[in-house]
Amino acid sequence: MSTNTTKIAIIGGGMGGLTAAIALTRIAGADVTVFEQARKLGDVGAGVTVAPNGQRVLDRLGVLEKIKRAGAIPDGHGVYQDALGNLVAEAAWEDSAKQYQNVGMYRPDLVNALAGELAPETIRLGHRLTALQHTDTGVRVEFEHGEHGEFDAVVGADGIHSVVRSSLMQLPTPVYSGFIAYRGVLDASLLPDDWPMISQVWMGEGKHFMCYPLKQRKLFNYVGFVPSDRPLKESWSAPGDVAELAAEFAGENWDPRLRHFIGLIEQTFWWGLHDHEPLTNWSEGRVTLLGDSAHTMLPHAGQGVNQAMEDSITLAFFLREASGPDGIAEAFKRYTAVRMQRTAILQNASRRSGSQFDAQNEFEDIAKRDADLRAGRDFRRSVVFDFDAVAAAEKALTRFRRISVA
Repeated sequence: MSTNTTKIAIIGGGMGGLTAAIALTRIAGADVTVFEQARKLGDVGAGVTVAPNGQRVLDRLGVLEKIKRAGAIPDGHGVYQDALGNLVAEAAWEDSAKQYQNVGMYRPDLVNALAGELAPETIRLGHRLTALQHTDTGVRVEFEHGEHGEFDAVVGADGIHSVVRSSLMQLPTPVYSGFIAYRGVLDASLLPDDWPMISQVWMGEGKHFMCYPLKQRKLFNYVGFVPSDRPLKESWSAPGDVAELAAEFAGENWDPRLRHFIGLIEQTFWWGLHDHEPLTNWSEGRVTLLGDSAHTMLPHAGQGVNQAMEDSITLAFFLREASGPDGIAEAFKRYTAVRMQRTAILQNASRRSGSQFDAQNEFEDIAKRDADLRAGRDFRRSVVFDFDAVAAAEKALTRFRRISVA
């Protein structure tokens, strides 16, 4: 494949789409255009954790230090607590080699940092995809305002309600989990001077609350997870009711420190939690998916954006090996085969974590739940944080080369 002429359209200018654009440009040498439906980049102010496995990808792409400077590295491991604030278990926060630690990122800062690594003309705003189809020479994309174009390949990074996915693949749509999240940020200067600069989770019956520092410790991200029979379309911009959030965690059954934290919140947003069973295919011809488009997962393992980063660099390594139109389709198939098992494991782990935090389903025995949480720290460190997407891609490429020769 000629790296100078391969034109790739990435649909979606979020964290996954922008990471993919950087990886495909720098590793595969592709000519990339990112199409984003919003008229400006960014996100409603909230936080995301860039975990060690995601940082390993960003390090390989040469952007990690820039992102760490904008984020907040905790003072140490996070904690899982019961509703009254008693310690249940410590959480993993770094990889086994202690080379990478969790970084709390204000989402707009992360989006802007990634976008800053791309040439301005790479990103096309105000482009809402309406249709795409394979042609004899590539893939045609059409947008709401009538603009269209043809590319050698298309990558769908357009999230949980992916138009790319629904246009070409008869795949299951995400389903509502029965939970909503109240989410936002709090000015850290409002908190007591001794407030811990770590991730904290309070776990109660059927609901939980978490917070962690962002933006050079100037902000705290918070999320309150509660059951609801009012399913909301997945959104970062639906206004929520602060009084309703406070009522969910009111009373003497909840830690006074948590109630104080919530009492300082002035604005919150709703987020309906959706996911789906692991998909059996992400690619068709010269169209593929990554991130939430391919493997929507609940946020309880903190791996959504990190898995999109792993997807991005894996896709770039496979596309670098492609030769001609058939090579692109084959590269997408191989990328999908390599990534599907890992993301399926983490989709299921995210569901299980939510059940643990809310002390329900199979975790009605709280002592067992607490023991599982303590044991889960080693799983998180060895299976999740220590994973090297670059090494995994290179190993898979070697295996595929041997198969091709044989």
